Amino acid sequence: MKNDLDEISAKVRLEEGSVVIEQLLLECYFSPGISTKELARRTLLPVPVAAAIKKELVKAGALTQENGTRCSRAGTAWIEQELGYGGVNRGLYLKLTAGDADWKAELADVLSELQDIFRLRPQVDVRIDQSKCTAETSLRRAVLCLKQHALIGKRVLCIGDDDLVSVSLGLLLRKLFPKGTPSKTRIDVVDIDERFLSYIAETAAGAGLPIQCRRWDLRQPLAEEWQGQYDCFFTDPPYTLQGMTLFLSRGISGLKKRKGALIFLSFAHKSPEFMLAMQREFVRMGLMVSATFPRFNEYEGAEMIANRSQMIVLKTTEQTRPEFAGVFEDALYTGEVKRTLRIYRCQLCGEAVYVGFQGDVPTIEQLKNQGCPRCKNDTFQLIEKKSV
Repeated sequence: MKNDLDEISAKVRLEEGSVVIEQLLLECYFSPGISTKELARRTLLPVPVAAAIKKELVKAGALTQENGTRCSRAGTAWIEQELGYGGVNRGLYLKLTAGDADWKAELADVLSELQDIFRLRPQVDVRIDQSKCTAETSLRRAVLCLKQHALIGKRVLCIGDDDLVSVSLGLLLRKLFPKGTPSKTRIDVVDIDERFLSYIAETAAGAGLPIQCRRWDLRQPLAEEWQGQYDCFFTDPPYTLQGMTLFLSRGISGLKKRKGALIFLSFAHKSPEFMLAMQREFVRMGLMVSATFPRFNEYEGAEMIANRSQMIVLKTTEQTRPEFAGVFEDALYTGEVKRTLRIYRCQLCGEAVYVGFQGDVPTIEQLKNQGCPRCKNDTFQLIEKKSV
């Protein structure tokens, strides 16, 4: 069926890729008898495109057309066995994925357990831009992942996880699958902080959660065996442009090579100039902004960002590629950016520009935004870094 989805995507020239076909199948699975118009509404597809996909899935034997559209026996078996939905609590799933669902009421026991776990987590290290998000925020991210069809039966990567999103994802899965989490679902964490990795690993072992932890300095490229393995990733990176771009780059290298893979990026609310620079980086990496949720994340004691940050949901395209593929040698964390003077060379004309403390431009995002002073090109290479 996986190959069939790719073939169907090619036949109908679906720009969104096979991911949206999976979503359409799931809508038929959870809402048997659904109309074509409602399928189009839920998948955000034009009605003719949804109808074309449905027609091909009927030909493939995955759907049947009787009193609306529903899954055939073969389609149902594929969703339950291959996508990992067998044994799911359907009532809870439908409540949590409803647009206006009160997920906190449905998951009150999970949130209470998570709050106990959060009370015992390690103290944050501000030198590497860690901050204390609330247990409710962490679980809200997990529910969002579920609503985006990016959790059940998927491989999820957490690029840094002092927010314990991996634990929230695991506890949500345990609630949805009372007889055992699907074997296909896997959550991996890469982080430089041994304290959080140990705490997550111990928590996962005690609660029987499908989480693996790996220590990794993200200044280095992801290990080859981790690349091209994941369906989506979460990251709450340092609130610098280069920090965001690096963490996104590492996550992108970990994603499977397919259109429509999801990225859940938590980032501070910034000035219009900074936000423009962020969007330029998204375009540079071939990413599409799918949704933005202001004030989505809440933190304890993070007055510098007014205790709130936004959630940006990104999707991959055919043009997606990491901005940083090799070893990263630039300033990364907020404290480093403020204390260093860095020399960048324009990759078009060779002009040298001093960035940082007492430099020509205070930040790399501002330099990229205004362009090279000689030729206005916006691509630069770091050639020297000095502590000041």
